[in-house]
Amino acid sequence: MEPRSSTSVRYVPGRSIAEISEQYHIPPDAIIKLGSNENPLGPSPAAVRAIVEDADRISIYPDSEASDLCGAISEYTGYPIDNIVAGAGMDGVIDTLMRMLLPGRAIIPIPTFSYYGITTRSHHGTPVFVSRDQNFRIDPQKIISQAADGARIIFLCSPNNPSGNLIPEADLRMILEKCDATVFLDEAYIEFSSASMIRLVREYDNLIVGRTLSKAFGLAGLRVGYAIMSEQIRDEYIRYATPFSVSSLGIAAGVAALGDRDHLKRSVELVRKGREELMEIPFTVYPSEANFVLVDVSPYRSEEVCDFLACKGIIVRDCSSFRGAGDSLVRVSVGMPEQNELVVQGFGEFS
Repeated sequence: MEPRSSTSVRYVPGRSIAEISEQYHIPPDAIIKLGSNENPLGPSPAAVRAIVEDADRISIYPDSEASDLCGAISEYTGYPIDNIVAGAGMDGVIDTLMRMLLPGRAIIPIPTFSYYGITTRSHHGTPVFVSRDQNFRIDPQKIISQAADGARIIFLCSPNNPSGNLIPEADLRMILEKCDATVFLDEAYIEFSSASMIRLVREYDNLIVGRTLSKAFGLAGLRVGYAIMSEQIRDEYIRYATPFSVSSLGIAAGVAALGDRDHLKRSVELVRKGREELMEIPFTVYPSEANFVLVDVSPYRSEEVCDFLACKGIIVRDCSSFRGAGDSLVRVSVGMPEQNELVVQGFGEFS
């Protein structure tokens, strides 16, 4: 079978415990995985109970629009169900939007989450990459200029992955007001942050805010995401959405996780404290509003630092696969305090 497009690029995930165990002959339980921005506390116990209680009903199709989950999201966000969609992770929500909006041009400030470019090409779109400055800030004027020629969607990530910085509200408003394109604001890490822009959906019909239960809520293995959008966009979105995209177990766990605010609070507090611990890494560490920090290991290369740490059983993320990130950036997820200490020591031993 001939591939549809020679421009397609494969997504590069963080390295797994199984991969490192096999490569370096390290027992899996001796490996620290801080490369994929997962919740070190794991899921809410309430979510685990909900999965067990619903397990005997997996022979039945789930509600196609995940109504119970959207109801819980409504309670969590303050938006009515008519403004909410759920999908198989935020990636699934984005894929549906791309089916709806493309072909056309997608504006992507880089470095950022690699999947934006991948899904754009997969849906016959044209990614237009706009470089951030040396501190990973966007230039709204550059984005507006590039979007002027009929762009269909603009991807903005706040806090940005892999840099962890927020987009200022003034910059977002300027883009929303001067561009006809749909603006997708990725708030996957917003629970760890100080400023969400979700309220702006009420003001701007061209704004969609995406969220996930993979990070702060610890449900990465279930793939549950959602988005807040205008009723008009939602009505169109439903026509393109994959039926039954959120599993029955994902719905049950998502409802339970959203209701367990104590677990969420503990998760956020752990991350905020852990970010400060990781600032002790003896290289340039960028301030972050997410559950990770970005480290510049220059004059060394990120690949050699990540390999050095991997042979010690510490998995961090080599960011050289992020377009525009160069070859000296390493992303480190926040772990438990003892894990953060070992990571700091590992970087110190390399330097």
